Amino acid sequence: MTSELLTIDGSSGEGGGQILRTALSLSLLTGRAFRIERIRAGRAKPGLLRQHLTAVQAAVAVGQARVEGAEIGSPTLSFEPAECRGGEFQFAVGTAGSATLVLQTVLLPLALAASPSTLVLEGGTHNPFAPPFDFLVAAFLPVVNRMGPAIEAQLVRHGFYPAGGGRFVVTVTPAARLHPVDLLDREGEVATSVRVLIANVPSQVAKREIAVVRRRLEPPEEACRVEQVCESAGPGNVVMIELRSDNVTEVVSGFGEKGVSAENVANRAVDEARAYLLAGVPVGAHLADQLLVPLAVAGGGSFRTVAPTPHTRTNADVIARFLPVDIGIEPDSGDAYRVTVSSREGGVS
Repeated sequence: MTSELLTIDGSSGEGGGQILRTALSLSLLTGRAFRIERIRAGRAKPGLLRQHLTAVQAAVAVGQARVEGAEIGSPTLSFEPAECRGGEFQFAVGTAGSATLVLQTVLLPLALAASPSTLVLEGGTHNPFAPPFDFLVAAFLPVVNRMGPAIEAQLVRHGFYPAGGGRFVVTVTPAARLHPVDLLDREGEVATSVRVLIANVPSQVAKREIAVVRRRLEPPEEACRVEQVCESAGPGNVVMIELRSDNVTEVVSGFGEKGVSAENVANRAVDEARAYLLAGVPVGAHLADQLLVPLAVAGGGSFRTVAPTPHTRTNADVIARFLPVDIGIEPDSGDAYRVTVSSREGGVS
C-alpha cells in the first residue's frame, strides 16, 4: 500500500456498511488507497457479510484493485485501486443481501469512466434494509442523470427478503464530469401513486394495504394498483408510495413481515410519506443519504430535506476524508434542513 493510505474506523458514527461502500467508491474515484478497521464492530454479526464482500469484489473488478482482508467476517480491509475502467460486469450477492447497495459502490466510478458499462446484478432487489430497486429508478437515477451521465436500469426478476434471487441490468453511459445540482423546493403539485407487490401472499393482504393508504393519503383510485409477482424465489410483500413532483420523486416503502399486520405495514409507509409531505422539502431522508457522494464528486450542490439520518451524517464524515469539500447540514425553516456541499478545489473529473 502507498504512503498516502487512509485509515478509517468502520465503527464510527452509524457504524454500518455504508462507511465501507462510500470509502470504496471514493477510493475508485480519487485513486486513494485506504484501510478500514473495526468493520461493523457494533453489529450483531460484525465484519464483512456477503453483500459487503460482493461490494468489495465489485470494486476490485472495476478498479483493478489490490485488496487484503476480503473474506466473510473480516473486521479489516485494505484496498488500493489502479485504473477504473468501464466494461461488462456481473456481480451476485448469493443471498438476499441488497444488490442495489452493491451497485451503489461502483456506480459513480463507472459514471465517470472512459468507456460505457453494462452490469448484471443478482441478489436482493426489495430488501427492508436497503433502497428497493424502484427507489433507484424513480428517485435516485433521475437526479444523477441530470448531473451528466446516462444510466438506465431494468428489473429482470424480483428478489424479496429473505429468499433473494433477484436480478437487474444497468447500463452506464459515462460523462466527463458530474455537474452540481440544487434541489431546494418541490416544483408543482405532488402526484401520489401506490403500488403493492405481492409474491406467494394472499391478494387480500394487498387490498387491505391499499385501503389504508387510500384512507390516509387519498390518492386517486386509478393511481393505486396491485402487482402479482409470479417469478419469485420466496414470498414477498412491499407497499410503495411514489410522491412525484415536477423536479424530484420520492419513493417510500413498507415491507411485509411475519407477525406484522397488513395495516401496520401500510401505516408505517404512510407515516413516512406524510412526514415528507408536511416538511415541504424536495428530498426525503433516503435520497439525502444517496445524494451526498455525487454532489461531493461534482464539487458542489445543495438540497433541502427532513432531519438527516445517522447514515447521512456518517456519510458526510467519510466523504471529508477523501475529498476537499465542506458539507454543511443546518436547520432550515420548520422541520426542514438545508444541506450544502462546497468544494475547496473543484470536483472529480
